Amino acid sequence: MKKLLLTLGLVLSSSLIFGQTAILGDPMKPVPEKVTGVVDGNPPSDAIVLFDGTNMDAWEHVRTGEASQWHIEDGIVTVNNGTGTLVSKQSFSDIQMHIEWRPNGEILGQGQSRGNSGIFMQSLFEIQMLDSWENPTYVNGQAGSVYHQYPPLVNASNPPGEWQTYDIIFKAPNYDRDGNLESPAYITLLHNGVLVLNHVEVIGSTFPRVPEYKATCEPYELRETMDCTGKLPLLLQDHGQVVSFRNIWLRQL
Repeated sequence: MKKLLLTLGLVLSSSLIFGQTAILGDPMKPVPEKVTGVVDGNPPSDAIVLFDGTNMDAWEHVRTGEASQWHIEDGIVTVNNGTGTLVSKQSFSDIQMHIEWRPNGEILGQGQSRGNSGIFMQSLFEIQMLDSWENPTYVNGQAGSVYHQYPPLVNASNPPGEWQTYDIIFKAPNYDRDGNLESPAYITLLHNGVLVLNHVEVIGSTFPRVPEYKATCEPYELRETMDCTGKLPLLLQDHGQVVSFRNIWLRQL
């Protein structure tokens, strides 16, 4: 008996040492679902494609619900300044997201007026997009930041006019039945393949200026109060600068 317990202890210890968890049930179940990964730039087989280069049918104007008026040409969609921010028609919770974006190759303006846009997780938490190539600004407002909260670990920006890639892992906040926050949101971000946000705890919604979590809230630019405890749409910002996008997809986690 002592020998058996010792052997079991050694097995469990070895599992912990090598970063594994001992399997206490059937080691053959459950079998992970087969998913085709990213091949030649094509999304995984279980991805939800939000822009494939042909149309913006997955998006609508944030307040009016009208169709997008952004320009589409050669598989690329570009902000049509002044036509408004877009919101996804579908709502999401935890996701893995891929989006490619490109600030204008012609340098116009400086600081926050240079290639500015953003992708808002659940229309609440902004991951900043900005031409941050030799463009000083406040650090938690540069590309790769959780806007007004966390600067990126490094500046991984490409020169203006070149494509940038964001790969995002987003963990949505959880609320109990009474609307009390149980766990906050978390964001991990790879910018051009470089880890710039490492599972950072989001302090709260980006706007108002003081971050906060509220069960009933008013997401950015929606201008209406709604239940913010469940799935919510993404938001793609029209900030008045020329920014282009392609290859937008996500996986629900």
